Amino acid sequence: MPNTPTLAALAADLESGRTNARKLVDECLAKISDKSGEGARAFVHVDVEAAIEAAKAMDRLREVRAAPSPFAGIPISIKDLFDIKGQVTRAGSRALDDSPPAESDAPVVSRLRRAGFILIGRTNMTEFAYSGIGINPHYGTPKSVWQRHAGHVPGGSS
Repeated sequence: MPNTPTLAALAADLESGRTNARKLVDECLAKISDKSGEGARAFVHVDVEAAIEAAKAMDRLREVRAAPSPFAGIPISIKDLFDIKGQVTRAGSRALDDSPPAESDAPVVSRLRRAGFILIGRTNMTEFAYSGIGINPHYGTPKSVWQRHAGHVPGGSS
């Protein structure tokens, strides 16, 4: 498994100035776009411009000590099961391709935004969250981070 920092460690790094939101977002975007990785299968949508603008805004708020929470500036992804205003929520299915964009954020998305988390994009999932294996015939199946070379499925509905 990769050495992934905890939320507490990222919050401490942001607070101390050891990192900033823009750097965290840039690192995430680089990993998502890395051709040798799983970003193309793990994400069904990446909102590069909005993530960069949100990172700049969170960094400005931190500069004036007005960050909305200790987690402000930490990038996250949202499972394609939750509404994000202006985006189509497909729930891992092509059957919902023609659905209208969400008129508002799901409550959990609103809360995350208010806390200052930065939405990078939507993550792939099993169609309609109806499987414990984690496969998706429409958008591809990302390999699990555990022994990725062996090609294990991710497991779960995400």
